[in-house]
Amino acid sequence: MMTLELPAQTGPRSWVDPIDRAVRIASEAAAALIVLLEILVLLAGVVARYVFNAPLTWSDELASVLFLWLAMLGSVIALRRGEHMRLTTLVNRLPDQIRPWVELVARLVVILFVAEIILPAYSYFDDQWDIVTPALEIHDGLRVAAIGVVALLMLPIALAQAMRILAWRQMLAAIVAMGLLGAALWWARPFFYQLGNLNLLVFFVGLVALCVAAGVPIAFSFGVATLSYLALSTTTPLTIVVSRMDEGMSSLVLLSVPLFVFLGLLIEMTGVARAMVNFLASLLGHVRGGLAYVLLGAMYLVSGISGSKAADMAAVAPALFPEMKRRGSDEGRLIALLSASGAMSETIPPSLVLITIGSVTGVSIAALFTGGLLPALVGALALTVVVYFHNRKEDLSQVQRASWGDVLRSLVLALPALALPFVIRAVVVQGVATATEVSTVGIVYTLLVGLLVYRQFDWQRIYPMLIETASLSGAILLIIGCATAMSWALTQSGFSRDLAQYMAEVPGGKYGFMAISMLAFVVLGSVLEGIPAIVLFGPLLFPIARAVGIHEVHYAMAVVFAMGLGLFAPPFGVGFYAACAIGKVAPDRAVRHVWPYLGALLLALVLIAAIPWLSTGFL
Repeated sequence: MMTLELPAQTGPRSWVDPIDRAVRIASEAAAALIVLLEILVLLAGVVARYVFNAPLTWSDELASVLFLWLAMLGSVIALRRGEHMRLTTLVNRLPDQIRPWVELVARLVVILFVAEIILPAYSYFDDQWDIVTPALEIHDGLRVAAIGVVALLMLPIALAQAMRILAWRQMLAAIVAMGLLGAALWWARPFFYQLGNLNLLVFFVGLVALCVAAGVPIAFSFGVATLSYLALSTTTPLTIVVSRMDEGMSSLVLLSVPLFVFLGLLIEMTGVARAMVNFLASLLGHVRGGLAYVLLGAMYLVSGISGSKAADMAAVAPALFPEMKRRGSDEGRLIALLSASGAMSETIPPSLVLITIGSVTGVSIAALFTGGLLPALVGALALTVVVYFHNRKEDLSQVQRASWGDVLRSLVLALPALALPFVIRAVVVQGVATATEVSTVGIVYTLLVGLLVYRQFDWQRIYPMLIETASLSGAILLIIGCATAMSWALTQSGFSRDLAQYMAEVPGGKYGFMAISMLAFVVLGSVLEGIPAIVLFGPLLFPIARAVGIHEVHYAMAVVFAMGLGLFAPPFGVGFYAACAIGKVAPDRAVRHVWPYLGALLLALVLIAAIPWLSTGFL
């Protein structure tokens, strides 16, 4: 993953710039307010149910209404700030005279998707208007209007970005060329009708790969491919794309995404993350590779707090990277380690992927949370072996070992921070709050610790943090929404059913099925990320796993670890590019260092898949 970086402005300011600024102000203010309201609504639900034994019948419904608006407004902010996930490695290697044209085409594809979705969004709004919510008794159209309204808001932003790349004559030439190509494809519809399921290769492999390689943000690549597939090779109304996007982004389970993102930012701002890191650094900082071990330990602990890999890495890297660089560590190797630690910690609760698995397959979320700790520990131990060999010759002559008194003092200071992961897990396991609501408990705990214990709380940072939460959440949720629409298209084509049938018939019984599953989910994790892949294939493959004798928690751990490996593996793994963006290091500098770490994680995956006890031993 890489953020959508705007090139330097080369032409005059366009007429859409004032509209662009107005959209920025309105969308950021509204999104920040909605994040606050979501926290308050869910927290009120927890307090009313657990403290007063008087559940609020309307809290989940209001949270769901606000959530779709938050997801869509966040995607607007992400588009304007250049924070939608995209692959830039290939584009950056193009000659200078070609790169602006490819960048322009990428922006025009975004405009194309936004323009194509407006009319279907209006039709969907009209269909949903007659549906009235049971508790609040409001029209559901007020909720789904977010998709169409936000599509209109995206247009001036996308236009402004396109106009800043090349002169308007060149932009007009590119639009004409794309228009002629679109007309040719529309004229060729009878040909696509005859291709049948070969269209899946044309649109969901060829077109997606072409868009991703050209630097089109991943969400928009999925969306354009799905719209093109339905428009050119089927008679399905495009309204179905909007309805599937709504379904993908509106699951109340996913409301934990923005709340955990905000929690991840909060633990960094309040000093909670730094307290953890300082304790680990005082304990291990004097040994060779000590800070690398600290990074692994911190990622293990923080992953139990934030639930978001991007937030996890953003909380740990700034606290450790400056000192590690001062000690002579190569920044490319630091990014490789950060990326691998993100893959290692995918099974640590409250992982959003684990929550999604429980939601779509019926597996106990409490059992998944219990089973996820040991597989991640196996991955961490595998990475420590690589760290040991990489740091055997580290020069520590200028590093002073902390006294046991200093270690003890840092431990005492870190105890409130170290308690946070256990508080979160206990709240879920004891039934105080749901997996969605537990983040609000973590937010309140972190606020109190920051104010009363660490006395580190910058009120001026709250508003930027709320906006950053909305932006990152919007970028993630738009991918999920567009991936859900693409998943529906794949399912309707029969591809998902055929794949499940093929995997059920592989030789070798449960061992063959497990091996094929691991390979498939490494690939799926690379191109789809964990949640979309689980939404698509979880309901199909988990029943087969049970039928061939694989424990569902064991299968879940192996699947999640495999997807984590794919998610952080270049060239397509978006998690790897997220690590590069957080560490502010070019992917080219890190890619050659990442393979030993991924190799260690592959060995860990084999152990996790082969030994069920690692996942089920504490159930």
